Amino acid sequence: MNRNTSLAAIVIGLAFAALPSFAQAQSYRCTGADGKRYYGQIIPRPCIGQVVEQLNEQGLVVRRIEPRSTADEREAKAAEEKKRRDEELARREELRRNRALLATYTSVQDIEDARIRALEGNSQAIKDVDQRITQIKVRQEKLASEMGAYKDKPAPEELKRDIKNTEIDLEAQQGLRQAKQREAETINARYDEDRKRYLELTQPAKESKQ
Repeated sequence: MNRNTSLAAIVIGLAFAALPSFAQAQSYRCTGADGKRYYGQIIPRPCIGQVVEQLNEQGLVVRRIEPRSTADEREAKAAEEKKRRDEELARREELRRNRALLATYTSVQDIEDARIRALEGNSQAIKDVDQRITQIKVRQEKLASEMGAYKDKPAPEELKRDIKNTEIDLEAQQGLRQAKQREAETINARYDEDRKRYLELTQPAKESKQ
C-alpha cells in the first residue's frame, strides 16, 4: 500500500468517524433573526425566540418547538375565538327567544292569561293527585282491617304484598304532589321573566313613537 492510498484511507476513516458526532451536532436547527441557519446539540442562543426544529440522527425533523411567546399568543387567540363564538351563540339564542316571545304574546295581558291557565292546570293536577292519595288511604284502611283478622295466625302473603304496594303507591303520590307544588313556583318564575322581557322589548318601541 503506497503513501497516497494510506492517506486516503485515513481521511475516509476520519470522515466516517465524524458522522455520528456531526449528526448529533444537528440535534436542533433554526433560522435566526439574521436569516442564518444555526445548528447545535443544544438549542443555539440565536434560536431563542425563534421556531426551533428538533432533528433525529438522520437529520430529519421530528418536532417543531414554538417560541413561548408565540404559543402564548396562539392560546390567547384560541381562547378569544372561543369566547367570541360563545357570545355569538348566546346572542343568536337571545334573538330567537325574543322573536318567539313576541310571536307568542301581543300584550302583557296575554302573558298573565297564559300564567293563569298554566297555574290552573297545575292546580288541577294537584287535585288529581290528592284524589289518588285519598283512594290509597281508603284502601290502606281496608287492608289494615283485613290484617286485623289475622292476629293469632299468619296473614296471607298476597295481603302482605298488597299492604306493601299501597305504601309504595302512597309514597310515590306524595312525592308527585310535592313536585307539582314546586312546579307552581317554576311557572310563576317563567311568566315573570316573560313579562319582564316583553316589557323590555316593547316599551322602547312605544317610547320612540311618543
